[in-house]
Amino acid sequence: MKTNSILILLLCLLAQPGHGQRKHEFEVRSPDGSISLLVQTRERLQWSVKHDGQQIINPSPISLQLADGLILGHNAQISSSELEEVNTSFKAVNYKKAIVDDHCFQLSLDFQDDYGIIFRVYDDAVAYRFFTNLEGEIVIANEEANFNFTHDHPVFIPYMWDYRDGRIFNCSFESLYTEQKISQFRPDSLAFLPLSADVGGGRKAVIMEADLEDYPGMFMKLNETGLGYKGVYAPYPLEEKQVGINYIPVRRADYIARTKGNRKYPWRAVIISEHDKELLDNDLVQKLASPNRIGDISWIKPGQVAWDWWSAMNISHVDFKAGRNTETYRYYIDFAAANGIEYIIMDAGWSNFRDLTRTRQGIDLPGIIEHGNKCGVGVILWAGWRQLMLQLDDVFSLYADMGIKGFKIDFIDRDDQLAVASTYEMAKKAAEHRLLIDYHGVFKPTGLQRTYPNVVGYEGVKGMENVKWAHEDVPRYDVTIPYIRMLAGPMDYTPGAMRNASRDCFAPINANPMSQGTRCHQMAMYVIFEVPLQMLSDNPTEYMKEQECTDFITQVPVTFDETVPLDGKVAEYVALARRKGDTWYAGAMTNWDPRELTIGLSFLDEGEYKAVIFKDGLNAHRQAADYVGEIVKVTREDEMNIQLSAGGGWAARFEKLK
Repeated sequence: MKTNSILILLLCLLAQPGHGQRKHEFEVRSPDGSISLLVQTRERLQWSVKHDGQQIINPSPISLQLADGLILGHNAQISSSELEEVNTSFKAVNYKKAIVDDHCFQLSLDFQDDYGIIFRVYDDAVAYRFFTNLEGEIVIANEEANFNFTHDHPVFIPYMWDYRDGRIFNCSFESLYTEQKISQFRPDSLAFLPLSADVGGGRKAVIMEADLEDYPGMFMKLNETGLGYKGVYAPYPLEEKQVGINYIPVRRADYIARTKGNRKYPWRAVIISEHDKELLDNDLVQKLASPNRIGDISWIKPGQVAWDWWSAMNISHVDFKAGRNTETYRYYIDFAAANGIEYIIMDAGWSNFRDLTRTRQGIDLPGIIEHGNKCGVGVILWAGWRQLMLQLDDVFSLYADMGIKGFKIDFIDRDDQLAVASTYEMAKKAAEHRLLIDYHGVFKPTGLQRTYPNVVGYEGVKGMENVKWAHEDVPRYDVTIPYIRMLAGPMDYTPGAMRNASRDCFAPINANPMSQGTRCHQMAMYVIFEVPLQMLSDNPTEYMKEQECTDFITQVPVTFDETVPLDGKVAEYVALARRKGDTWYAGAMTNWDPRELTIGLSFLDEGEYKAVIFKDGLNAHRQAADYVGEIVKVTREDEMNIQLSAGGGWAARFEKLK
């Protein structure tokens, strides 16, 4: 305690502008002293970061550029400064743990010209955000955000590539990671966040943003140093047009945002890890997000979902023609009820494309909802973003009164200011009608799910739908996203394939798709991948053929009380454990390289547990659906030797014995 008091006193002295030349420099350390942030405020406002003495971020200029020519951050004149310790905690909603501890040192600098900046230094991250205290509306011409590294580090970069209508700033935010050096950044492209760099010594630095509201998302581009990145933002849309299911800006302004002058701007952040597995249990976005605005959240029920789209409704052994009709949706409800699944989704095709208040012929929606209510299964509807925005009040009111539980909102495919603002507007209005929201075709989450906890799903990931049409290295991606994309928040990857293929046997098939990797690779995803609205993507017929696996999957919770990273390395393998009440769940996955892991069970409490285990079969490298299920008794003193096949996985449930 004495050491902390001395440290706080020292930091407070450094933060006083009256100490000679130090009035232009401020150093803030993390609570454990491992991370040091240096802020310089002379001709240009700059920040830099060290971790245990190693320079991670070199001095990097930052500023806000207003349309009237004023650049906030150039020749900044400090009017006041404040250093404080933040040490609190809060209850997390629909998350991977019950309580989030929030401990950092925060430096606030107020400048002349009515603006300022806030820095936070955590034991595992640094973050900053601008704020302005200006009257009326202002126009942001651009924001300068730089992340200058010290060397030409290896990086994992998710590039924009599938431009909607051939126009930049319009994409699905689904990309495999390009593994290259910083300087090899493609000159004709942009990258979206999160973006990870291997900064040496086992350390990773992941660039993030959080609390993105009424402001465009930040893309990355190589900056003038050749060893760093700078922020790029979609200009403000002035004119838009319908292109298929997308709504595409065809004319943009020469500025990025029109906004109120009295506000805070998004957080720009870097997460720093000493070991890869630390990235599996990071809470930075939750800490930086705006708190719950809904109030009462007792009506928000996360859960699993029987999903119709991935398997193209190819059910069999029924006495009706499968498709978008009442009989098929009732069948999905019956399957969900029999397996304790909370919801079904009626994906695209249930409604008139131009009028979401009208259902297509052959669908008795009130009857489907009534059948679901009798069975204890809720119904969620798909909607295209543009059409829903045109009919938002009517659609939410109509279907909430009818008994619908929520909406899957798709094809946003933009993150300019208007698109970002719409995600908040839809979440707010949905909450007023007690509706859940699952965003698809959307940019990465940045904390909206804490602000509006009825947002229970977020895509922004190259999920399993892509194996229906592409032959890519999916297992490597599967063991990369937990360390990068999942840092941003919930990740609706849509796992659960029961048709599984080895590397040599895989083929993209749209109507009867298969997954890459083993059955247990798929099962482990239910433990490893975070999303409060978790899909069972395959069709009920397949799940009923594989009831043993289905029973395990449907008993895995979608939110947890505690998360414990076990082992892992980016792009190679991942292993973690999660607790819900007295029961623990653990999962492990590998890329196409078979491997052996030894996992200690010290995360368990004292006493004996029944372990229900699913592991790759001896022939899983040839027949990927091959698995072995077993039940053994264990204690926290035990270790488990895990043999992972190529593209393999392992999943277990540990039940406390009385």
